[in-house]
Amino acid sequence: MATITSIDIEQLRPLQATVGMLEVNAKRKRLLAMDAKSLKDFLKSAPIPTVIGKGDRHYVIDHHHLARALWDGDIKKAFAEVVADLSRLSDVKFWDTVIEKRWVHPVDERGILRAISAIPDEVSALTDDPFRSLAAFVRDAGGYIKTPEPFAEFQWADFYRTRIPMWTSESQFKAAVEQGVHLAWSPDARTLPGFKSRQVK
Repeated sequence: MATITSIDIEQLRPLQATVGMLEVNAKRKRLLAMDAKSLKDFLKSAPIPTVIGKGDRHYVIDHHHLARALWDGDIKKAFAEVVADLSRLSDVKFWDTVIEKRWVHPVDERGILRAISAIPDEVSALTDDPFRSLAAFVRDAGGYIKTPEPFAEFQWADFYRTRIPMWTSESQFKAAVEQGVHLAWSPDARTLPGFKSRQVK
């Protein structure tokens, strides 16, 4: 059974290279709008899943956007759900394990697979992939369903990367989200995780 523990944000190490900063900023604003009790209750209800590596470092396997939003909001503490303790493994075995479990995603902001070394050491250094934000906003607008498929939103980001031009204003981003919803319902998206038809409520 996974263990939930209080953790300093500085202990978190990412297992992906990018986030969508529009999504991060929206989360940060929601977190900062909470009072202390509401914030603690929320963080307890949404622990950050981690695996423990050497030096008792907590490697984040999901909720990277929440981790970055906490960092950017200068919120020092969170709760981690420890999925596995791999601290006794060698570095090679550790990385072999997280790769086998599909817990790591060293893909850059252009959707290109990179070496493990491309992943930053701290959540504060995660880089912005704008299409990752687009994918999240399309999901929230009902374009597709959130699924447990690892890194599903990155598959959607790559889908949109070749179909929707980069926006330069808030109004253009809203238009991109609307276009993204319609594309999410198209036959082209049928093989993506969380696909749904327009009729599904």
